[in-house]
Amino acid sequence: MAVEGAVGTAGEPESSDSLRTFGAVVQALREHAGLSREEFGERVRFSKHTVASVELGRRMPDPTFVERAEDVLGNTGALRKAAGHLARQPGLAAWFRQWARLEATAITLYTYECRLIPGLLQTEAYARTLFTNQLPPLDDAQIEAQWVARAERQRLLRERPNTAFGFILEEGVLLRRTGGVEVARGLIDHVLEIAQLRNVEVQVMPQVQETHAGLDGPMQLLESPDNRWFAYCEGQESGQLIVDPKVVSMLQMRYARMRSQALTLQDSLSLLQRMRGAL
Repeated sequence: MAVEGAVGTAGEPESSDSLRTFGAVVQALREHAGLSREEFGERVRFSKHTVASVELGRRMPDPTFVERAEDVLGNTGALRKAAGHLARQPGLAAWFRQWARLEATAITLYTYECRLIPGLLQTEAYARTLFTNQLPPLDDAQIEAQWVARAERQRLLRERPNTAFGFILEEGVLLRRTGGVEVARGLIDHVLEIAQLRNVEVQVMPQVQETHAGLDGPMQLLESPDNRWFAYCEGQESGQLIVDPKVVSMLQMRYARMRSQALTLQDSLSLLQRMRGAL
């Protein structure tokens, strides 16, 4: 089973030197223009935290970021050319990288998962349990790269307060106690904490459910800043980015039905609290 964008035999970590170099160029041009990160962020319409992440080489710049940065910093073409040579974020599988770039600027992001807790909601202990049990086995450097990439993605939940995040989790995923009781306890505590954010909704699909619109498997849906919708489905060592509006619309219909079939937000939190108390 693929572990949401994790690197396996099909996608080795790549060097992030080009990301750091690109970031350094952005920072140099910004400082030459006499702009602070906050001022630059306002002009390119990205948060100062996103600007910092790009400049420090921690985040792959979105194409929109590159174009707006060019406009603000003189339209030399240097950033457009440099962006074409960027190595992707280390720790992410090849099939997941394009989705990760869309995810970084999404204004709406919905996730349904029936196999494991989604990467954006995982604790470090839970994620490392998944990584260390992956087959073929990963070495220490690969495990560390995967956790760094996952932790960076998780910053989206707090750094993008205007993005609406929705999660539907199968009750069975939480009952499995992956990693043992202590890991499961910490995981539920973390999900309960994240669910308190104003921009995050967490629903649980009950174990006993006579009708279920998501039996074809996990899915993710997102809305881009220009209000286009995309979908992503992941399987064994593979992932599919879906751009066909008809297919995306079908998946939106299924997700909407699942929202009505899952427990309400309050009932989901109550169930999580009872599960936590039972550990």
